[in-house]
Amino acid sequence: MVEESVNGVSVDMRSADEWLMHAQELVPLAIDKAREVKGFPGRWKMIISKLENIPSHLSDLSSHPCFSKNTLCNEQLQAVLKTLKEAIHLAELCVQEKYEGKLRMQSDLDALSGKLDLNLRDCGLLIKTGVLGEATLPLSVAGSSTEPEASTHGSIRELLARLQIGHLEAKHRALDSLVEVMKEDEKNVLAVMGRSNIAALVQLLTATSPRIREKTVTVICSLAESGSCENWLVSEGVLPPLIRLVESGSAVGKEKATISLQRLSMSAETARAIVGHGGVRPLIEICQAGDSVTQAAAACTLKNISAVPEVRQTLAEEGIVKVMISLLVCGILLGSKEYAAECLQNLTASNESLRRSVVSEGGIRSLLVYLDGPLPQESAVAALRNLVGSVSVEVLLSLSFLPRLVHVLKAGSLGAQQAAASAICKVCSPAEIKKLVGEAGCIPLLVKMLEAKSNSVREVAAQAISSLATLSQNCREVKRDDKSVPNLVQLLDPSPQNTAKKYAVSCLASLSSSKKCKKLMISYGAIGYLKKLSEMDIPGAKKLLERLERGKLRSLFGRK
Repeated sequence: MVEESVNGVSVDMRSADEWLMHAQELVPLAIDKAREVKGFPGRWKMIISKLENIPSHLSDLSSHPCFSKNTLCNEQLQAVLKTLKEAIHLAELCVQEKYEGKLRMQSDLDALSGKLDLNLRDCGLLIKTGVLGEATLPLSVAGSSTEPEASTHGSIRELLARLQIGHLEAKHRALDSLVEVMKEDEKNVLAVMGRSNIAALVQLLTATSPRIREKTVTVICSLAESGSCENWLVSEGVLPPLIRLVESGSAVGKEKATISLQRLSMSAETARAIVGHGGVRPLIEICQAGDSVTQAAAACTLKNISAVPEVRQTLAEEGIVKVMISLLVCGILLGSKEYAAECLQNLTASNESLRRSVVSEGGIRSLLVYLDGPLPQESAVAALRNLVGSVSVEVLLSLSFLPRLVHVLKAGSLGAQQAAASAICKVCSPAEIKKLVGEAGCIPLLVKMLEAKSNSVREVAAQAISSLATLSQNCREVKRDDKSVPNLVQLLDPSPQNTAKKYAVSCLASLSSSKKCKKLMISYGAIGYLKKLSEMDIPGAKKLLERLERGKLRSLFGRK
């Protein structure tokens, strides 16, 4: 045996050709010995059939151009030799009937059969994975290469291939190395990651060893978060084992599995698949009892799933409404509360049954309490906007609904202001509510929103003012604001992008009883806009145009 010392470790330096020759010599010997055995005929018949397949697999392996250069070939040939020697040894024991017991020998023969299956499979995989195209050194000396990037990629490919070949403990060692490599060099790992490597990792998620599952899900979590492997992960069946880990994994396993689902659920198709694989119940349980990070990841995953309309009823049947309302108040991290608000916004978007469920579980009160906190308000206000039609105005007023909307209009983000203005539109049918909204100080804030760059924000502000201005005291409030007429005239722009024009016409019609407002409208160019809107059959445009033109003529004759 030729040996050298590498970093103080004795390494067998025989060439791949020498290992191959030794294996080819042992195959016929093993077959002959096996045929001599009289006992356990069924088991030995199966073992012989597998031994007879070894030469063709060795031939395929040795015919590869890089056969003699790759360390994995040497290791694979050594594994085959070890199995062949074990077959010869067990055959001799059976012939001489010197084994310890029948059950023990049956177990040993079953183990031998499994090792032969593994050897045959691994020989095929070495070729299929393409790893033989890399002339790699042992990992311990790979760093001495004169081409660092090529050497790194080659070493990583070899490491990834080791996840697919060999016995479980060997895969475990490869997994340990991969975890360490990803900490230092995730970019290069992602650069050479292939679909077969993903499949091998997904398979390791179902290993019997909790340690292997935990390390595997750590790697998969990094892959999911990288955003480069989602399709492969899902197509290779990662969802069911991830969901099982969320159900019954270790603390680390649950956390990494939930974060993986959070990332993967951003795709609507995957979100539906998570529901189909029974993932909702474990995620809800994590929201109720998980630690802070896992709870936030579970809440975000459910929020992503709730964005898919057709699964919302399934979510409700699993109890998501009550859980999300609870998170609004009791979420461990602020992020959990924010995800809960977004989830409730999604759930209440179009389903009246879910709206009633949220109301009956105290959702409006919890959303209003959420608005008093430091978190982004847009989703909570949007959820409230969705709910106001499902509860009486008296209830809303009793919960200090209007003061909170005013606060959002004053200090909220543009998105939150838009949702608040939309909520005002929905509650302003009765005259007494319009009066209360006006008295709460909403009108100047809505007029200011008419200057926003967003078309949708301007539209909802104009709609709210249009509704409020039908009450005389609110109309006077709009007239008193110097910016109202100029802003509304700007919204008469006939371009298709301007979706607020019909509401601007309605608002200006309410203001046109004032001579001062009519003069301002004319001076800011309303007549030119209204002529175009009249041709487009915008409701009220022609009537307002006639009113302004009559006023313009009277003004002209009066001056003469």
